[in-house]
Amino acid sequence: MIEVGGNGRIWLLTGVRSGYALHLTDDDELLHLHWGPRITVEDAEALAAEKIPAARGFESPLDGREEYPVEGGPRFARPALSVRADGVRGTEWSFGRGETDADELRLRFHDRLHHLALTLHYRVRAGSDVVERWATLTHARTRADDGVPLELLRADSAAWSLPARDAWRLSHLHGRWGAESRLVRGPLTPGEQLIGSRRGHTGHAHLPWIALDAGDAGEESGEVYGCALGWSGSWRIAVQLLLDGAVQAVGGAGHDDSGLLRLAPGDSWTTPVFAGLWTDGGFGAASRAWHAWQRRHVIPAADRPRPVLYNSWETTGFDVGEEQQRELARRAAGLGVELFVVDDGWFGARTHDAAGLGDWTPNPDRFPGGLKPLADEVHRLGMEFGVWVEPEMVNPDSDLYRAHPDWVQHHEGRRRTEFRHQLVLNLARDDVRAYLWERLDGLLRGAPVDYLKWDFNRSFTDAGWPGDPYPQRLWAEHVEGLYGLLDRLRAAHPHVALEACSGGGGRVDLAMAARTDQMWTSDNTDPVDRLAIQHGFSQFHPVRIMAAWVTDSPNDQMNGRVSPLGFRFVSAMAGVLGVGGDVARWSAAELDEARKWIELYKRIRPLVQGGDLYRLRPPGDGLAAVQYVRGDESVVLAWLPAQRYGERPPPLRLRGLDPAARYADPDRGETHRGAVLIHRGLRTRLSGDLAAAVFHLRRIDGE
Repeated sequence: MIEVGGNGRIWLLTGVRSGYALHLTDDDELLHLHWGPRITVEDAEALAAEKIPAARGFESPLDGREEYPVEGGPRFARPALSVRADGVRGTEWSFGRGETDADELRLRFHDRLHHLALTLHYRVRAGSDVVERWATLTHARTRADDGVPLELLRADSAAWSLPARDAWRLSHLHGRWGAESRLVRGPLTPGEQLIGSRRGHTGHAHLPWIALDAGDAGEESGEVYGCALGWSGSWRIAVQLLLDGAVQAVGGAGHDDSGLLRLAPGDSWTTPVFAGLWTDGGFGAASRAWHAWQRRHVIPAADRPRPVLYNSWETTGFDVGEEQQRELARRAAGLGVELFVVDDGWFGARTHDAAGLGDWTPNPDRFPGGLKPLADEVHRLGMEFGVWVEPEMVNPDSDLYRAHPDWVQHHEGRRRTEFRHQLVLNLARDDVRAYLWERLDGLLRGAPVDYLKWDFNRSFTDAGWPGDPYPQRLWAEHVEGLYGLLDRLRAAHPHVALEACSGGGGRVDLAMAARTDQMWTSDNTDPVDRLAIQHGFSQFHPVRIMAAWVTDSPNDQMNGRVSPLGFRFVSAMAGVLGVGGDVARWSAAELDEARKWIELYKRIRPLVQGGDLYRLRPPGDGLAAVQYVRGDESVVLAWLPAQRYGERPPPLRLRGLDPAARYADPDRGETHRGAVLIHRGLRTRLSGDLAAAVFHLRRIDGE
């Protein structure tokens, strides 16, 4: 709901439990008024009537109070916008008009010197507390006017202003390859803290999400503010603790201020969405609100359950062949798998990692009849069929590179840096996107493919575009080219599901979540390591998109840990279940056990993928657990990595249940009272090391 007050100069956006208010002063300064619990228009008008304290010493009265701070004028906080034209930097706004419809507010401004039009967008969707913000920048002169191009040095999506508190604590997700999405919380000290990526993709080091609290919030109580950016290229979020105890966070595309885009007269650019959320229900309520918003408004077909997957990579590596894949498919189908995926090695001269990338046609020696015979066999077995692709990359040893060496990002006269024997194709180029569309569309039309695992295994290094008048634009336009290609594929092949991958979790963000059906969380499939990775991932993203595999033991790729099959399955069942182990070597007993775990997962899948998530105990050496609640059912997954001193694990105090109801666990023949499960807790009876269990509870009526 959007309300207007203060003679048309105050706007109030109201969600389910929260409100967001802003005010345009007589001097055309757009100031932040309120972000927190619901208020009335009269409350907002009273806030606007309060006199802003006069600046003292070297301070600015605007810092920390503006909705969209710009470069120039009486302000010193980090600007969200920095523009240069004809050697002149800075911005001076005059207000144009405000426009509202059902759920969106648009505020229009204009800079007369640069002829730059700015529209600030705000949206709160029905049934949500998430405030979506973004900006549109337009060179308001026409081409006929022969105006000077405008250079956007920096154009952030939004600035978020938080009230003064005695102290602030910052939460964010950090990591590296094989150790992504690890949660860290610590005090926000005076000054500025930056997180982001300068790699050309979202990156493994940070996810574009932050949360702030006053240091006293818990999992199920306390005031929490969160912000998340929907961009899949280089990005930055800057969080500044101001002198008066207030906080301002700005974020957007690009990592530095060296230049984002150049707008010719008539050109426009729309920033990615930078979304915000307030709750007084702790980090758990914040997560559930983010999850619900993404399932309703971001993730494609989120109400459609994701199938149990088998991926052949860890079994075959590059040694891929049709008959071998047929045999693996038969074994996978026998386990109850619903989607069979052929990973790297099916195309071109791809018998190792130094050749073939870019040549997206089946290897004729390995697949003499193309992919269709194998896909038909997989379908006959009752499964969907998928393949791995990495369209944004090319090997120098490929037909594509030999034909078009100028299509890669590079600087003239400089060495072309290779990682994994790969170079990065410049998707900002029309001809590159046209080639990839032709190949991928042909692949999907030439065989009944139901699923693409879209990988990205190479950060930008030599991000040059020889001959282009503004080569740095490729940093943003490569990403927009990727979005255009994904959107076109989805429109032309709506039955094909997509998985986002980047050496694991190197491209996990809202924009990819909006264009894919699930995400590869990490290349690390060790079941103990995964608990912490999945705990961090769930702070913001729903497990409906969190792919998790059961692989072999010992886990040779990471740490050599030996773990029982049951622990591996229960760890992976916390998200979208997949199997990546060498099932050709599994014993009859292991195959039978796996079949039962998959059958159980299918039974609880509606709760895991579509329910409300409660993190009961965080991962560590002791007991860890999560709970999912949907309607009258609940499921608890519990893990005990190591038992200490023979101590019994504590009961799990459940959430989201009716204390007056009873709940049956038919697998164990037990009945529990809701009030007891909430207050005393559920006893898991786990003991020893690497123990795990699943508890499926159903509400029952009567005594």
